[in-house]
Amino acid sequence: MRGSLRVIVSACCAALAAASLLAGCGGSGKDAAASATIQRQATLYQILQIEVKFHQAVAKHDLNLMMSLFAPGAVFNVDQQALTGKAQIRHWFATENKAFMPQNHWVADTPTYKIRITLDGDKGTLYFECHYIDAKTREVMAVVGVDHDVQKINGRWLIVNSSASTPVLSP
Repeated sequence: MRGSLRVIVSACCAALAAASLLAGCGGSGKDAAASATIQRQATLYQILQIEVKFHQAVAKHDLNLMMSLFAPGAVFNVDQQALTGKAQIRHWFATENKAFMPQNHWVADTPTYKIRITLDGDKGTLYFECHYIDAKTREVMAVVGVDHDVQKINGRWLIVNSSASTPVLSP
């Protein structure tokens, strides 16, 4: 796990533990607020796992893991194409995504300070950047920004709509 992501995970775990202790201390309005905070943090963590699994899938060239992140009717806008459904999205990753090419051994680095998550009930958004670095040469091969609309479907957070583009890098 990347160092900065460990910090986020540790902070989430600490917040969950502290909130659990507070929730067990009595029956007040503060308990309801603490419980809501715990639930929100847990949900944000679940959505963040999409980014973690996305990059695990790329690192391992694991199409099945990648496709497990998308809802059945998902739309993925990439390279001026609108790919609809898991079959089209899988085909694009398998044949056109350079990070998935077997000859490429790239590490995907995600600056955690650029990750943005929004939440509204059982829907939300997730934005992250992928800085793909060749493991041998340590050269940056590609930089991609991905905006996902996510939704909780049958108890799992999945990507329902996604757009990938080249972000503008700035200091």
